[in-house]
Amino acid sequence: MTQTAARIESILRAKFDPVHFAIVDETARHAGHLGAASGGGHYHVVIVSDAFEGRSRLEQHRMVHRALGEMMGRQIHALGLRTIPTSEWDRETGPIKP
Repeated sequence: MTQTAARIESILRAKFDPVHFAIVDETARHAGHLGAASGGGHYHVVIVSDAFEGRSRLEQHRMVHRALGEMMGRQIHALGLRTIPTSEWDRETGPIKP
């Protein structure tokens, strides 16, 4: 895992206390892409959290972008997100056991 991906994970885990978290660094797939020239990476994150309950998908994504702050547009050029409230995840996968 790259240093940037590890930092993204650390920030999002601390902020959202997710029951499920996954991050994929897709930067290598975008080599030669004009935006990649700035040095920012391409990442895809799946995060399941109680913090998303009762919020629209747009607000969930805004919460993640705010949490990552200045990394957006600098270390992160592109961020694919799948944010999922825990109750929705439970319906899809069954309740998570402690």
